[in-house]
Order: sequence, then C-alpha cells, then structure tokens
Amino acid sequence: MSAAPEHLLVVDDDREIRKLLTEYLEQAGYRVSAVADGKAMRRTLETNRIDLVVLDLMLPGEDGLTLCRDLRARSNLPVLMLTARGTEVDRIVGLEMGADDYLAKPFNPRELLARIKSILRRAQSLPPNLEAEDVGAFRFADWSLDVAARHLVAPDGLVVPLSGAEYRLLRVFLEHAQRVLSRDQLLELANGREAILFDRSIDVLVGRLRKRLRDDGREPQLVKTVRGEGYVLAASVDRA
Repeated sequence: MSAAPEHLLVVDDDREIRKLLTEYLEQAGYRVSAVADGKAMRRTLETNRIDLVVLDLMLPGEDGLTLCRDLRARSNLPVLMLTARGTEVDRIVGLEMGADDYLAKPFNPRELLARIKSILRRAQSLPPNLEAEDVGAFRFADWSLDVAARHLVAPDGLVVPLSGAEYRLLRVFLEHAQRVLSRDQLLELANGREAILFDRSIDVLVGRLRKRLRDDGREPQLVKTVRGEGYVLAASVDRA
C-alpha cells in the first residue's frame, strides 16, 4: 500500500497564484489546500494534517511574518515564505520568525517545487538534537530553556521569549555544549544547509541570541567566538 501524498497548505490572497500553485503542486503528486488569509489557515490546520505551509508575506489582516511566528511558537510545521520583496533584510526577518526557506516573487514554479522537496526531506530526517525527546528543560549558567514553552528563563526569573530561529539555534548549542561549531555546522543543524543561502544569517542570529542571554557582544562569556572556526557555548548543561 503506497503512502498518502504529503499535504501542502498554500496561504496567499492572490486567487490566480492559489490556482496556479494548486494545479502545479497537485500535478507533482501532492495533496494541496489553498486559502486566502490567516483565519482560513488556522481553520484548515485544525481539521487537517498539514506537512508544509507555503505562506505569502503580504496578507490582509495578519501578515505572513506574524502567522509564521505564531506557527513556530506552537509547532515545528515547515514554512516556506513567499514575498514580493527579496532583500537580505527581508530574508533575515523571515529567518528570525522561524521560516524554513524564503522565495521572492516572481518565481519559477520548478524552483518552488525543488525547495518544497528539500524542506520536506529535512523535516523527515531531523538531526537527533531537534527531535522530540523527554527533556523538559536545559539548565546552564543559571539560565533555563523551557522546551515545551520554547522560552528562556533568566537567572532573575524573568521569562525571555524566543523566535523560532533563536530557539533552534540555542537548542543546537545546548546539545553540543563546549564544542566549537562552524557556521556550516550551525546552518546544517539549525535549519538545514539548503535553507539558508547566506552564512551571515548565523552571525545575525548569534548576535540576537547573545542579547537574549544578556551576553556582552564585545566580550561574550556564554556564546564565544572562536576566530577562524565558529562559535562555542562555553557552559556546562544539565537536562531535566
């Protein structure tokens, strides 16, 4: 008995794009649902098992970044962001909100299909450090990462929310504490190498993570830079 086709959800307010993508992706062997806004997206997610969301950035009501951040706070459902803009700033913002990949309009449907296949391959073969496990929290240097809620708890008890990308990057550091990780390794472990087209994104995320951890960017004590090699979490880690 063959496996059921993967179910994709297209969220775009342009009717023609929804029609085009639905027909093209169905021809490629996927099951496709298409909706115009965030409310319809949520209704579909409540009643269907979705394997990947193709999410437009510019939507009526809640925009794609807000919806992506909300999705990532509640699940690891893969998200491919579509946008009419393709600047590096937009890509970084999309990454920070937790998107798995980012494609600028207009795009070649073949490229979209290739990226969808790539994201789904990665989602089906997550590295062990990002799979579900019986760990409720990681504790390090008087900090705690609450795995279920996906937020940091500071030494003074203050709760620090994390974006999806920040959470995944911190998980990688915690799973490989006191080990130097190159940018390529961080890219691969945190998001999959093919998802990020520019290494600078890791430097941006490390900087943001340091701010969350109150780690001085000029003289960091927790996430340290190892010149010419990468980064290291310089703390012992306990699991609870």
